[in-house]
Amino acid sequence: MTPRSRIVLVVAVLALAVGSAVAGITAVTGSDPVGSAAPGPTAREGTPPLSLDLGVRVDPEALDLREGLRLYEAGKQTRARERFARHDSLEARVGEMFSVWPDGTIERLTQLSGLHPKSAAVQLNLGIARYWAGEAGAQEAWQAAVALEPDTAYAVTAGSLLHPDFARNLPLFVPGVDVAPAVRRLDPPGQFSALERRARTGSLADRLLYGVALQRLGKQRSAERVFAAAARSHPSDPEARVAAAVGLFDKGRPVRAFSRLGPLTRTFPHAATVRFHLGLLLLWSGQLKEARRQLQLVRTVEPGSRLVGLADQYLDQLKTVGS
Repeated sequence: MTPRSRIVLVVAVLALAVGSAVAGITAVTGSDPVGSAAPGPTAREGTPPLSLDLGVRVDPEALDLREGLRLYEAGKQTRARERFARHDSLEARVGEMFSVWPDGTIERLTQLSGLHPKSAAVQLNLGIARYWAGEAGAQEAWQAAVALEPDTAYAVTAGSLLHPDFARNLPLFVPGVDVAPAVRRLDPPGQFSALERRARTGSLADRLLYGVALQRLGKQRSAERVFAAAARSHPSDPEARVAAAVGLFDKGRPVRAFSRLGPLTRTFPHAATVRFHLGLLLLWSGQLKEARRQLQLVRTVEPGSRLVGLADQYLDQLKTVGS
């Protein structure tokens, strides 16, 4: 088993523990994922994966696009195209173009990118289509997606494709408290609105929970700002400081997060959140040996922490994959 395969398996456990990263995002699956190598001259079989970010939307168009995405993933391209064709948004047009793969897909996406040169959605999917067809220019399109709209789930997905040695998506901060039951009972848009309201007037925990919600929607830059503000107002709180460090994680510049998080082991020597999240970032970066050591320290530094059980899950998975 390759190091990348081990990371993917371990992070699968993490995904179950902290929830899905982004509603509506289609993860690239398979034993040979998109971005695992530079685009080559050989076209791939089947249809390329389609990435649409619909956030927490529940409007009629979003429902149609989600159904179109489901049909597309099930190999029902004609029915998927019918769903996408009902709407004229960029996401709908991208979906429709993928649904006729390979007939004119790349040509039409290229034209669409010219009409909407600042769209990360178009650039991400254009890169995927080029990669699948064995054409050059995939990485350039993904780089454009990151640069054009860095605070989107499209940028997060593009970052995963550009940095295949890292685990997919981005690590999420794990707060010490759960979302209030009254908020959990709301629909997704209601949950997000409630978390945003509570963050404006509530406690530190409310602000951290809102930051996590932003992370789950792929809005890493917005989450970074929320976490940074929380750390400035609560400099003596280990959770606030750790969240601010995790919010800085960038696969292109991982040192930013590690340089903030590493010193916190001395500032807060008895805080499980520091060791846990340091282990998490190391795991994401493929440094499995040191990640294991940090996760083992979670129980040592703070035996009563709720993070102990989660750390143990990751350690068990690391044993399973033989790392």
